[in-house]
Parts: sequence; structure tokens; C-alpha cells
Amino acid sequence: MALPLQTMSYTLRSPTHNIPRSHRPSLLRVRSKFPTNKSQPNREKLVAEQRLVSPPSSNDPTLQSTRTHCLWVAAGCTTVFASFTKSIIGGGFGSHLMLEPALAGYAGYILADLGSGLYHWAIDNYGDESTPLVGTQIEAARGHHKWPWIITKRQFANNSHALARGMTLMVLPLVLACNDPVVHGFVSVFAFCILFCQQFHAWAHESKSKLPPLVGTFQDMGLLLSRRQHVNHHKHQLTYMSYCIVSGMWNNVLDENKIFEALEKVLYVQFGVRPRSWSDPDSE
Repeated sequence: MALPLQTMSYTLRSPTHNIPRSHRPSLLRVRSKFPTNKSQPNREKLVAEQRLVSPPSSNDPTLQSTRTHCLWVAAGCTTVFASFTKSIIGGGFGSHLMLEPALAGYAGYILADLGSGLYHWAIDNYGDESTPLVGTQIEAARGHHKWPWIITKRQFANNSHALARGMTLMVLPLVLACNDPVVHGFVSVFAFCILFCQQFHAWAHESKSKLPPLVGTFQDMGLLLSRRQHVNHHKHQLTYMSYCIVSGMWNNVLDENKIFEALEKVLYVQFGVRPRSWSDPDSE
């Protein structure tokens, strides 16, 4: 006997008709299992991460100075020397007027150590290799904390060209527009210390027997950052400290008063940005 039309219609219905629509499989859900362009990591970031997997060899091209590096260091040194010359000539060499430029220079030396610490703290804890202007320095800093000895293998211009470029662009307008010996007394010493602070940093990682005797003497006098002063920066990986790398004179003040920890908390509360020292001590 033939089945009623209504019954036949029932047998032809989809077996999922009693399942809520939100639980039914869909083509969209199936497709979402496959990777899309949005889920793929940034190619440049992937390449940068691969470079941090193993340390470069001592003859790696990334540790060598290029012609561009040397030109920027030459420009930076020339500009700083021009500023220093203006402080000497304007102050009247050998006269009592040299006292003010000399005191300004001493202030520049003291504040350069503090400035180096602030900058060092910033690139160690924030940004990545894609950050404009300083991305390569951030990547280098992360590699430095994985393999601190690498900085002793970098050639001088390779290690210092970025800071030399910054000092050239900052000091050159003052050299052209200002003749005040006190201003140049401060600027020339401050810029010199910042330009060379990465070299001071490298010397703090070198064994004393390999250092020029005068550098070792200055380290012993506390005029330049020493290995003993800098060791805390790499020893306390979970709470980075001792960021200043010119003389290190500010490190005890900043560390004992937890100045950088306070700055990190303020930035986190205001912008929700976590420093790398809170979560990934090896990615500095």
C-alpha cells in the first residue's frame, strides 16, 4: 500500500531538522579551520625571531662595520668636536671664563649617564624589530641579552653608528645656530658620552686583560662603566636593573628607589603596555 504524501515528505527531511540552527555544521566553520592571511605571522618578525635562535659567529656580516656606519660615526665625531671647539674658543682658553663651560661639561657627563639608562631601559622593555627608527636596536638588545659576549665582537662603527646618527642630527643645528660656550660645554660632553656609550658598554663586557690600560684605569676610578658595575644588569634577569652605561653612577640611585619599576607601572596603568621584564626576561 502506498504511503501517504505527508509521511513521504517526513522521510525525505534532513536528519538535522531537529538540531538547533546554531549547532548545525556550516561551510564557514569548516573553512575557518584552514589558515588565512590574517593568521600568518608577519614575515619580517618571523625572520627576526629566526635570527635570535642561535648566536652569530664572530665573522658574521651583521657584526661588521659598513661604509655607511663609518660615515655616520665620522659625522658624529666631527659634529661633537665642532661643538667642543666652540666651547673652548667662546670661553677664552686659559681664562677664568672657562669655569662655566667646564662646569656645564661636567653636568653633561653626569646627565649623559642618566640619559643612557633611560634609553637603555626603553629599548630593553618596549617595542620590537618593527618599531620605527629604533627597531634594529631593539632587536640587537634582545640578542645581547641572550648572548652578552656578542657586543665584544661587534666592530666599533657597527656598535655606535645609530647613536652617532642621532647625535649628528641633534647637535649639528646647535653648532650652526649657537655660539654660547656654556651651551656647547654641556652639549659637547653630553653628546660625546652618548655617542660612545655603546663602546663603554662593550668594554664592560670585556675581560680586563684585553682592555687598553687607560680604559681599565678609568673603570677603576668609576669614570667609565666597569664589568663589576654592569654585572647586575645581566644577573637579575627577572627584574632588570643597572641600565646606565656611561659611568654607572646613577645605577644605585635608580635601583634602590625602584624608579624604573615605578615608570613601568605608570605606563601599564595608563596604556596597558607590559614591559618585557615582567614576562620574558630573555627577550630584552
